[in-house]
Amino acid sequence: MADSADRGEDDSAGDTEHGAVSSDADATAESGTESDSTRRKRIFSKELRCMMYGFGDDQNPYTESVELLEDLVVEFITELTLKAMDVGRQGRVQVEDLIFLIRKDPRKYSRVKELLMMNEELKKARKAFDEAIY
Repeated sequence: MADSADRGEDDSAGDTEHGAVSSDADATAESGTESDSTRRKRIFSKELRCMMYGFGDDQNPYTESVELLEDLVVEFITELTLKAMDVGRQGRVQVEDLIFLIRKDPRKYSRVKELLMMNEELKKARKAFDEAIY
């Protein structure tokens, strides 16, 4: 059943892996709580699997664990983006808005600052490299 959800296919009969119909799954799907998350395309699963392995998980972590982690990541990004849209100019998300929102979390703030500085260094290096070729 996880394979059909990963491909975005609809399991309209409500069958489980063993062919039995689950009334709890049907009730949850009808309420819309589980159907949205299982039908959504998994866009971070490859990266999350690599990160989980890098942090000590098995090389092939359980699909359920990856899906749970992806749900948490997508929820965090969605909430942060919606808050950022309210902070700055309405309807636009800018880097400064995100920095403003995470300013009280020292770990996130320092990591964002580090990544932004690295991004600037990479831009300068690319520009210097492109100018040297021409």
